[in-house]
Amino acid sequence: MFTFTTLNTVKIYTRGGDDGTTGLYFGGRVAKTSEPIEVNGAVDEAQAALGWARSLSERESRLNDLLITIERDLWVLMAEVATLPANRSKLVAEKTLITVAMVERLEHEIDALAEETTMPTEFLVPGENMLSAALDVARTVVRRAERVALTYPLEGSFVHQYLNRLSDLVWAMARWAEGPNHRTARLHDQ
Repeated sequence: MFTFTTLNTVKIYTRGGDDGTTGLYFGGRVAKTSEPIEVNGAVDEAQAALGWARSLSERESRLNDLLITIERDLWVLMAEVATLPANRSKLVAEKTLITVAMVERLEHEIDALAEETTMPTEFLVPGENMLSAALDVARTVVRRAERVALTYPLEGSFVHQYLNRLSDLVWAMARWAEGPNHRTARLHDQ
């Protein structure tokens, strides 16, 4: 016989957003339709799409580890976006603030994948396998998050650069996941 004891019960609902507002990191409330919340909603979608792709990867793999790192980075990015300008000084590099080093890590990963896989020079037909297709969907969601983020200027921030590099990295991961055979957009081989 098993007995379950709950020491601390966490309620999923708070009712705080019933008025159409949501809380920000370090305090303050804004409308759920405000620019930073729109950005974080788009990034949240990107994170979920990346999680779906990760679910199709091998658990003990470089790709799985890379996707987990990126998903965690996106929490950092969302914390930065959800901080009022007056509280930006409270952000901590790589914990709640995107840094140039985080952008450079993405570039390093892109370069590493490009060394391992012949990257196509033409438009491709997505769907070579389930993992590459999921990564291509994730890439488009990251691109949308990048476009939404551009509507919310963050002075001195690397959020926009991070999302731009991330979409490039996800494209490279999809090509890597396809293996050596890429289907091009040409209707017929010539």
